Formats: sequence, C-alpha cells, structure tokens
Amino acid sequence: MTFTSAPRHCSAAPIAAAFTLALVGIAVLALCPGQASAASPVAAEASGLPDMASIAARLAPAVVNISVSGTRTISTVGDAADEVEDEDFGAQDPDAMRDFLRRFQQRFGGLPPQMRMPMRAEGSGFIVRADGVILTNAHVVSDAEEVLVKLTDRREFRAKVLGADKLTDIAVLKVDADNLPVVSLATPGHLRVGEWVLAIGSPFGFESSVTVGVISATRRVLPGDGAVSFIQTDAAVNPGNSGGPLINVRGEVIGINSQIFTATGGFQGLSFAVPIEVAKRAEQDILTAGEVHHAKLGVKLQQLDQTLAESFKLDNLRGALIVDVKKGGAADRAGLQSGDIVLAIDGHPVEDIQDLSERVDTATAGDRIDMSIWRHGQSQTLHAELEDGRVRAVQNTDFEGAEPTIRLGLAVRPLQPDEKRQSGISAGLLIEHVTGAAARAGLQPGDLLLAVDGQPVNTADQANSAVGSSAKSAALLIQRSGQRIYVPVRLI
Repeated sequence: MTFTSAPRHCSAAPIAAAFTLALVGIAVLALCPGQASAASPVAAEASGLPDMASIAARLAPAVVNISVSGTRTISTVGDAADEVEDEDFGAQDPDAMRDFLRRFQQRFGGLPPQMRMPMRAEGSGFIVRADGVILTNAHVVSDAEEVLVKLTDRREFRAKVLGADKLTDIAVLKVDADNLPVVSLATPGHLRVGEWVLAIGSPFGFESSVTVGVISATRRVLPGDGAVSFIQTDAAVNPGNSGGPLINVRGEVIGINSQIFTATGGFQGLSFAVPIEVAKRAEQDILTAGEVHHAKLGVKLQQLDQTLAESFKLDNLRGALIVDVKKGGAADRAGLQSGDIVLAIDGHPVEDIQDLSERVDTATAGDRIDMSIWRHGQSQTLHAELEDGRVRAVQNTDFEGAEPTIRLGLAVRPLQPDEKRQSGISAGLLIEHVTGAAARAGLQPGDLLLAVDGQPVNTADQANSAVGSSAKSAALLIQRSGQRIYVPVRLI
C-alpha cells in the first residue's frame, strides 16, 4: 500500500516542554507522596473505562483474516460501475474498470455483452466452534471460487462455504482443523446506547486490527434491509472489517460487522453490525439444512409519524403502517389492505416497523399468526399463514381535463388505459399540478394518487369527499417511480 501523507515528526519545543512538565511532576510526587498515591485510585475509578486490552488479547486469536478469489460476470454495456463494486470492501475502482474496458475495446474491437473478470477480496470472520466452524458475512464470500483463512498464529486453511444467506448477510465456513480458539457469543439481551464495544478485523488487509467505540443505536433498519435490525456503532469499521466480531465489555460477541455508511469509501462514524442472535439462527439453519428459511408476510411497511397517526385517527404512534400488499401473498390471503396498521402479533404489541419485521423473520414458514390491526378507525383481528420467504409513473404536463381537489391543492385526472398498463395499477389518479398543502408535503406532478386516508380514489370528487371539511390532516397513498409511500399532508 502507498501512503500519500508524510510521517509526522515531533519538534524540539514540545519535547522540551514535556520534559519540563515531567520534572515538575516528579518534584510534586517527591514532596507529597501520600497525596499522590491517594489520588491515583480515585482517578482510575473515575475513568470507568473497561480493560479493552485484555478483551482484545483474549479474543484476537479466534478472529481470522479471509482472502477470496474467483471470477465475476460484469456487463460491458452501460455503466460498469454497478457491476464491479463489491459492497463495502474489496471493490474495484469503477473508473479504472471503465477505462480498462474502453482501452480493451479500442485495441481488440467489440466486446460481448458480458465478460468474466477475475475477482479478489478480503474480509474477516471469527471461529465459533473448535472443529473449524467460522461465521462471516455473505458478501465476503460472494462469487468465491477459493477461500483462504489465516489465523493470528500464521496458520492458513482452505475453507469450504457451507452456506450463505444474502438476506441477513451471514455465511458459514468450515476449515479442516481441531482445537481452534473460539469466541464467546452473547445471549440475546438488552443492548444499551452508549455501551462500550470493540471491533476486531482486517481493514485494508491489516490483520487483527482493534478499534473501540460505543453503541450508537440499536434496532436500526436500513433501506432495503428490512429483515435485519442492525446495531449501529461508531467503532471504526473499514473495508476488510466485514465479517469480523463486534464485542461487548464482557468479551462476548454481540454482532457481525457488516456495513458502513460512507461518502468516501472509508469510515465516517457510522458502522452497522448484524445482531449475533440473527447470525446464530442463520448458522443453525445452514448447519442443519444447508440454507436459511425465512418466513414472509408479503407487505411493504412505513413508519408512522404524528401527522399520519392523526390522519388514521390513532391516539399514539405505535404500530406498522401497511403501504402495499403483495398480490396472492400471505398478507393478501389474510385480508390485509394498504392503509391497515398492525398493532400486535400474537398478543405482542408492535411498536414500529422493526418490531413487525423481526417478529415475522423469527417465525417459521407455515406458522399461523394472529394480527390485531387498525382499519378505518376501528380495531380488527386477522389471521395469516406465513409463506416461505425464499413502473414508472406517467408524467404529463398537459393540465387539460384535470380536476382540482379543493383542500389538498392538487389537479388530478383519471388514468388512461395505457397509463394503467405502464404503471401496473388498475385505478387511481394522475397528479398533474401541485400547490398549497400538497406542495408543502412534497408531492410532485406525475405522482399517482391511489388513496386518501386508506380509501381508494378514482375521481377528484372521491378525493375531496375522503378528506372532508373538518380534517386537520390527510394521509395520501401515492406511487412514484414504481414505489408506494404514504405522504402525510397537514391541511391547517
């Protein structure tokens, strides 16, 4: 690796100042030895810092470096960057790849639509059984043809991938060895924000690197990762740390470092780890069945806020709002509808969308669940049998024929048959102009208005009627670029 910054050197003045302070400190100790010795335990006690050095020394031998090699299919048409970038580490430079493909094409002529390119990556993992079972991230071993595991004592083993689950980003490896050091896994429990944690891994290939931070948040759901509520931490995690353990002050692994939020490719204070209980379930499924089975309800969810709760006449902000229901899925067969709010599952309150996602994901395909829901201002109970979880809106700037919705500030018109086919919906209204309350809420021309406060709308009159004359807010279900979302609109 090439370092671009020059080493820092100490200047003479700071050294002299430090030496003078040291002499003063020695003189104070000589004059007041009793006071100094009495103050030391107080200072140590006041610091309250855990012994991270002992924790690192005990667990580091069970943390491994993982090197992966193989080939990957990439597209030679369009933007190659999306094809070659590998999650948060081991990524090839998209600009360099485009330049390579461009030079190749200039020299040798046309390229096929797809090419097989060599791939190398590095990550981390940790040993959970003395006979060689290792946990890591699924994306660490993605497209791997050869996996090499290196221990801190320099021993190296070729590993077999027993199974990987992309949904939870967990993979299980096996090496042919015995009497290996193992980590201690934490039992599921209450994680506290601000609790000290330690990460061990191989960032940028620097093996057995230790970083320290605190838990920044728990049960953090990321876009596209609804099946996992991550542990967020500010312990530095960089490319190559993926798959390594996140450890508490008792020396127990509480999570697997999986993702970072970054605008530069490096650590920016936001790291995310898969909770160890999720990893343990995936490990058990892979070891017993070779794959992970997830239960699936078949819904898209949205978090409630104050305006949405008022719009649906809820007294509190507890529950998970159903935005869309998969046709023919478990939720559809149970009778769930867009605009329903799930309040409880099998008698357990659902606080938010994380709660619902976790309860479904921890269930088994075929399980029957009882759901308490809120619909049109009343509570109901529905029953669902969980499954095995294995269009762009038409934009039109011609306002002719559009009808106004008085309180919402929209000009809308019914969809034409070809627009219904392109957008994939059978009913709704095309928004052609936005002003007033709707504009303040962020609606845009070209959005499709599907429902108001859970009531489907096909005409401007229906939209006006659904809002009413005394409502303070309304929840509008819209579709934009093929995605559905409820938009809360404050009317007064």
